Amino acid sequence: MKRAGVLMLAAVPVAIAATAYGISPSTHDDPRPAHPSASAATQRRAPEGLAAPAMKNLAQQLVASAENSTLDWHSAYGYVQDIGDGQGYTAGIIGFCTGTHDLLVLVEHYTAAHPGNGLARYLPALREVDGTDSHEGLDPGFPAAWRAEAKAPAFQAAQDAERDRIYFDPAVSTAQRDGLGPLGQFIYYDAIVFHGPGTDGFYGIRERAMRRARTPAEGGSEKAYLNAFLDIRRATMRAKHPGIDTTRIDTAQRKFLDEGNLELRTPLVWKVYGETYKVP
Repeated sequence: MKRAGVLMLAAVPVAIAATAYGISPSTHDDPRPAHPSASAATQRRAPEGLAAPAMKNLAQQLVASAENSTLDWHSAYGYVQDIGDGQGYTAGIIGFCTGTHDLLVLVEHYTAAHPGNGLARYLPALREVDGTDSHEGLDPGFPAAWRAEAKAPAFQAAQDAERDRIYFDPAVSTAQRDGLGPLGQFIYYDAIVFHGPGTDGFYGIRERAMRRARTPAEGGSEKAYLNAFLDIRRATMRAKHPGIDTTRIDTAQRKFLDEGNLELRTPLVWKVYGETYKVP
């Protein structure tokens, strides 16, 4: 998430997203020449790795276990709460925050496509509080307005689009370039969700990890590189917040890695904040 982190005394963190409106294609053009009689469908490859529909759903379940303490990630469209992390209201499926610009961008783009929606009247206040933890101009009505708008399929699609364009798609494509399989792709995705992009976020963690271990694309061991990445990510979390709960790494991602489950094959069993989750 683009937040620095959340001190887990009780357990509900949440993450992030931001920018251009519209869903990126999940398929890839096949560079091989197609037979003249081939249909358009056969000229395109199915999504691979974490981008495959079932795997993407699994990734969202894993993130939701840490971000919303549930596997039902669809239930989080209407989530909105100030969790006391200094980022104002955290809301939606990936923890858009009023204090970190992404929630503002989401509402701006949604309003451009759907004028007169129930959140549009809060845009002046969202611009004023951007970068702060203030609720000025948002209370008392903003949480109820968010929950009401979240019932609209168009707003759910807007949340999906922001998540994909800025977080899911970049994380997966970067992991694929680094030669990482589904587990590594998820590890990157969870990192960009929690830390945000940028040199002080996901990309900075990746850069430091690449100085410590070679990626598979560079001829290195996938397990060794991912261990280095998780070590650095965990240290980054604790450097910012010494009391932070790191079980989303320790008893989830690290557990899968120790088990050698680089393909993120189910069934999966993991713990976050002391709660056990299972995907058959």
